[in-house]
Amino acid sequence: MLSMLRSTTTRRWVVPRFGSGDAISGSSPKTLSSMARVIYQESPEASKKDGDIVQFLTLSNLSDNPGAIKKKRRVGRGIGSSKGKTCGRGHKGQKSRSGGGVRPTFEGGQTPFHKRLPKRGFTNKNHKEEMLPVNLGMIQDYVDMGRLVLPKPHEPPLTIKDLVDAGITNITRVKHGMKLLAKGKERLRSPIRIEISRASGAAIEAIEGVGGEVTTVHYNKLALRALLKPHRFDIIPKRARPPPKLMTYYTDYDNRGYLAPETQLKKLNLQLQNFAVDDVDDVDDDETKEEREKDK
Repeated sequence: MLSMLRSTTTRRWVVPRFGSGDAISGSSPKTLSSMARVIYQESPEASKKDGDIVQFLTLSNLSDNPGAIKKKRRVGRGIGSSKGKTCGRGHKGQKSRSGGGVRPTFEGGQTPFHKRLPKRGFTNKNHKEEMLPVNLGMIQDYVDMGRLVLPKPHEPPLTIKDLVDAGITNITRVKHGMKLLAKGKERLRSPIRIEISRASGAAIEAIEGVGGEVTTVHYNKLALRALLKPHRFDIIPKRARPPPKLMTYYTDYDNRGYLAPETQLKKLNLQLQNFAVDDVDDVDDDETKEEREKDK
């Protein structure tokens, strides 16, 4: 009922013992605690027949259980301690020296186990093409600041060079291309038309949701260098086609690849519309010239 009661030299708390037949046996712990405090004895020679005297647990009497802590054996303290002189290391040898010893996997000089096993598989870590991430929220922030100007409908779309020139990233960080991610898509408002190396599905959905357009384009090292530093080239080289392992990505319309049939058809229709507009403008110019000559 009561875990511990205070004990001093002159005053003691006594826990009463109640049998199963007593009326108090079915009382609540609060009732038992209050009744136990009523039983108070001034004399240190209190009768133990009325109850057991228990001390409160305090920081002064807090300790571990007996045997919970084992003392460390001190070595080098004479032969009577069983670990004197050589301290259990034996005579001479590599393992007896200070700081000496061998690694846990050492097998005495024979070929270790991990070298006896055959090699399997390969890794392309040295040939991995890491894409530099760029988020939609950052692009929208640069558009709001006026540092990134969106192209008009008849102008070419944004490229990696436009993002670098705007200051979104440093040109030295673009090693193999950039990937468009959807972080900050809830702040996207501008209809962005962009050509980029890779794009996530969420980013494509967010841009097309506000009337924009995404096209994923492959750049090898030469094409990327020509895109970012065109002043280094007298003649801009043609862009190489993607290797076979990337052909499936850029021919898939779900990734908005530039080699997908749907993307090629959209591009062709846009060119035809531009040609038609140019022809109409030329005809209007010719008519205005003829009218001016007649007026003269």
